[in-house]
Amino acid sequence: MDRNLRPMFAVTVVTLLLGCAPSLESGEGGEGTPVAGRWYSVEQVHTGSRVFHDECAQCHGAQAQGITADWRERLDDGSLPPPPLNGSAHAWHHPLSVLLQVINQGGVPLGGQMPAFANRISDKEKLAAIAYFQSFWNDDLYGNWEQMGGTE
Repeated sequence: MDRNLRPMFAVTVVTLLLGCAPSLESGEGGEGTPVAGRWYSVEQVHTGSRVFHDECAQCHGAQAQGITADWRERLDDGSLPPPPLNGSAHAWHHPLSVLLQVINQGGVPLGGQMPAFANRISDKEKLAAIAYFQSFWNDDLYGNWEQMGGTE
């Protein structure tokens, strides 16, 4: 390829790849009905409800409310209990990238017992589970999450 055309070719390829990437702004690639002011769609919340109940509710509660009296108090084995994810704990302090990282790697590196889900559920299901528990967050809390990094 002509050396003068290489930069133009690279820009074209990157532009095409970015155009194909899913957009969090409208919910996983624009599929479904967007939830006003949120990165996810109504359909993701619906799918996330199923995923959350199948994979997460046993430890985080059916409505992400948690299942222990104090999620900050260490258990007898020294580990931290699963926190609520409904906005009453610290999940809203973490951008989407960190939430996905915790789901993928599990909670053991952070002092908890959550298993890693990297190979257990799909990326689409992970995002749907996050959409589900974020659907419990009020608009003020969600706005704070966005200001702290949100979808970064």
